[in-house]
Amino acid sequence: MPTAVASCAAPLANVLKGDVLNSEVMQGQIMKPDSVTTWTSGAAAQPKRNAWQAIRRGFRGRCPKCGEGKLFRAFLKVADNCPVCGEDYSHHRADDLPAYLVIVIVGHIVVPLALWIETDYSPPVPLQLAIYLPLTLVASLVLLQPVKGAVVGLQWAFRMHGFGASHDAGGTAAG
Repeated sequence: MPTAVASCAAPLANVLKGDVLNSEVMQGQIMKPDSVTTWTSGAAAQPKRNAWQAIRRGFRGRCPKCGEGKLFRAFLKVADNCPVCGEDYSHHRADDLPAYLVIVIVGHIVVPLALWIETDYSPPVPLQLAIYLPLTLVASLVLLQPVKGAVVGLQWAFRMHGFGASHDAGGTAAG
């Protein structure tokens, strides 16, 4: 084995065995660590939240924490905080998930209905469009806010996107 390859093989073997930290390799300093640092999550001590209850409360447009305050200040605008318990909603990240879920739900209702009506009754196309398009639009608009509330409730229950901050002293959904 050439000397250049042999001089690289020993440090590489140490890296593969886990004897060298990645940052030391990147800096060109091959050293054995004196101590091992273990990362622990601060969320381990926090009590579990009832996810199903939070989803139900969010679906009803209520605060996932207390179930009393309003979750929305407008049709799809989530309030900054709960007027009853003060829970901060400003860090929620529902983004496009509610729209995707509504498309899936409405599609699973309207498409089988359309296929059943088409195969059994064969109505004219203009009549089908006059039924399915408004049905799809109304069902989508009716479901969009509750599904968004359920997503925000799910995020609260799983402490996602800042809902598990240190100010959350007794934030179980049992109340």
